[in-house]
Amino acid sequence: MLQLRYSQRVLRFNFPARTSRGALTEHVAWYLHLTDAQQPGATGLGEAAPLAGLSPDYRADFEARLARLCTEFNNAKFSAEAAPEEVLALIEPEWPALRFGLETALLDLHHGGRRQLFDNPFSRGEAGVPINGLVWMGDAAFMREQIRKKLTEGYSCLKLKIGSLDFATELQLLAEIRAEAGPTELTLRVDANGAFAPTEALAKLEQLARFQLHSIEQPLAAGQWAAMAEVCRHSPVPVALDEELIGVTNPALQEALLEEVQPAYIILKPTLVGGMAAAAAWWQLAEEWGISWWLTSALESNIGLNAISQLAGEYALPNFPQGLGTGQLYHNNLQSPLRIEAGQLHYNPQGEWELPTPDA
Repeated sequence: MLQLRYSQRVLRFNFPARTSRGALTEHVAWYLHLTDAQQPGATGLGEAAPLAGLSPDYRADFEARLARLCTEFNNAKFSAEAAPEEVLALIEPEWPALRFGLETALLDLHHGGRRQLFDNPFSRGEAGVPINGLVWMGDAAFMREQIRKKLTEGYSCLKLKIGSLDFATELQLLAEIRAEAGPTELTLRVDANGAFAPTEALAKLEQLARFQLHSIEQPLAAGQWAAMAEVCRHSPVPVALDEELIGVTNPALQEALLEEVQPAYIILKPTLVGGMAAAAAWWQLAEEWGISWWLTSALESNIGLNAISQLAGEYALPNFPQGLGTGQLYHNNLQSPLRIEAGQLHYNPQGEWELPTPDA
């Protein structure tokens, strides 16, 4: 019989992580600990870490919902053979982080509770997953410092958060990067986090286009399908949807969104879209429409980051950079065998994990 408990950790950022929605200094992660009486000593771990200002389940009653889940789960007396769909039916779609956490714990326990959720070259430690180097918003000096560091560390793809400085300063930063490395050496992505108004977006995108960008994430705030479709049709920079996908859980609505907007890319954060199976449903639909995709973490600790990285190792295009460079954001992250070398994330299956302790 399976047993579910939980614990909490307040993750503290090394610096205020700024987006156009504001700055974060800490982030609460909840861990789901899943055990099986038939597998003594093995624990499946999942992470549910809803993100302030973005996650539908970033709510004051999150812990109460998590505690109720544990009670309902334990009362159901699930066996290890229970279908994941049957177990996940305990959680409504409006709790996507919780669904991701339970789904991950089930998958981890199914594979022996060793934090190896898939059997692929990444999880076996034989190959890395290419990632983009993330440059956070801040004043120009702070952003320049990050850019120099990422270039020195050997990244071939950088992603810049834009929308908080004046636009002229952001254009100057992009010009400085391009003076250091041309498009054949360095792929550049930008993320506006919905900061552009519909009336100004295309003019700004015309100016951004001269830097030969790979893509721009979410130029407009979510929920403006017709305006976003117009931007996607005319933008000289390929557009990726990110926040636009959050909360759209009905398959018919998902298809309607992709059909109307027709972006070049969608960006999938399992914590925000409802887990791994939910992300897979999105990318399968996107591929039917000729839309590419990549996976991104949503500032999880190393438990959640590892799960998404192994999902990328299983399904993502081999040489396409994913958004998985967030493990160094916290000064009190759980220690893990994940490491970054020359713009690639690697996993050592023999490495040591620092594990959270479940509440009594």
